[in-house]
Amino acid sequence: MTAGVQARVLIVARDDATAGPLAEGLDRLGWRTITARSETAACLALSDLQIQAAIVDLAAFDGEIEGLAGRLRAACAPRRLPVMAMGAPDPFQKERGLDLVLASPLHPAQAAMRLETLVRTAVAEEEFEVRIETFAERGHVLDAPENDPSPYRVLAIGEPAPQFLALSNALQRNGAEVVGAFTAFTAFDYLHEKPFDAVVLWAGDNPHEALSIAAGLRRNTRLYHTPALLYMRADSAVTASEAYHRGISDVASPETPENETALRVVELARAYRRQKSVRNALDQARSSGLMDAATGLFTRDLFASHVMRLARSARDRNRPLSVCMLKVSEKADLKAPRAGGWVARAVPQIGSMIGRLVRVEDTAARLAPEVFALALPATPLAAARAAGERIAAVIGCTAFEAGQGATPFVVEFDLGIAEVASPENVGYALEQAAAMAATLKAS
Repeated sequence: MTAGVQARVLIVARDDATAGPLAEGLDRLGWRTITARSETAACLALSDLQIQAAIVDLAAFDGEIEGLAGRLRAACAPRRLPVMAMGAPDPFQKERGLDLVLASPLHPAQAAMRLETLVRTAVAEEEFEVRIETFAERGHVLDAPENDPSPYRVLAIGEPAPQFLALSNALQRNGAEVVGAFTAFTAFDYLHEKPFDAVVLWAGDNPHEALSIAAGLRRNTRLYHTPALLYMRADSAVTASEAYHRGISDVASPETPENETALRVVELARAYRRQKSVRNALDQARSSGLMDAATGLFTRDLFASHVMRLARSARDRNRPLSVCMLKVSEKADLKAPRAGGWVARAVPQIGSMIGRLVRVEDTAARLAPEVFALALPATPLAAARAAGERIAAVIGCTAFEAGQGATPFVVEFDLGIAEVASPENVGYALEQAAAMAATLKAS
């Protein structure tokens, strides 16, 4: 790796034919890589560099995989390290300490999408550890993420072709509950009625319809992270590369043995269920009784205590931490609604929207009647600005009631951001963000 370039992903592989194309593709997608040929070299890289995730070639460590993930994580501690592997899932469904196993060869776009999810889950787990301390200080205990032992729920979408039915039977043999949907309309009815751990799409004679369903999943905030395996013919008009770029998590064909494909679906479901359990654990804060009653966000004092812990965690784990200020603008159009108390009435809805628009690992707080703050772990300055502008833009499209006969009003935000350099710098960073918000308006 050239000097001054910070790698984000460690590829542990002994074969250039495997590691080379994957590394080149991930580099183009913004996931800068470094390759290690041995476990010793991998551990040295993890201890020296700010690696966010590791990808292990199982073929290179046949017989040595047991305990490897734990040793890699220990070398990276205290920063949590997601470990993804490329190879065949274990036929006995043993996790082997790996966060996810995907069939080899791994396409760069496929890997990048899974890396994004795994890294955010690792950051969410770190956030949960910090949140436990903050809430324990105030006498509230947060329960650890639950391990759901129920069968994985899989939605199979597409025409009832013989190969597709064979895959459904294989999924059931591997302990999954399968629900069939023959049309996109029926599929989304099911998806909105009950939770599923994975979706299987049968491309058949119309692969573009299957890709449209996958795109619908990625456009829905609640379903965005649901993994989808595309089951398509080898001679399909859609390439695997196109499918991955359209949001598909894995691709299989009827030529692949049904049991192998079923194991790949179960593996995706396992990783997704783990992600959901972490998100649900973080959501406990909302029902703690310690949040701002009107908006459901962190109170000023709770936020101040928590952001100090986040700063210490960011330093110890060598991750960036940014803060963002969002203040309702003092624009002329709001003079009458503000005087009539309508802006104050809209604040609970605004705060609730902010709480839903931030990522689960972010901390949103109400500092004053019309001032909100965000603490964004593992987020550099540019990404923090993008997050603040996205929230401001979404809320800026919402019309709020201004009283009978009056035109509904919209709000704009004054936006300020700053990166926290150290725990001692938290107050200064918040002052910087507040000062910026006083002079700049969000787009």
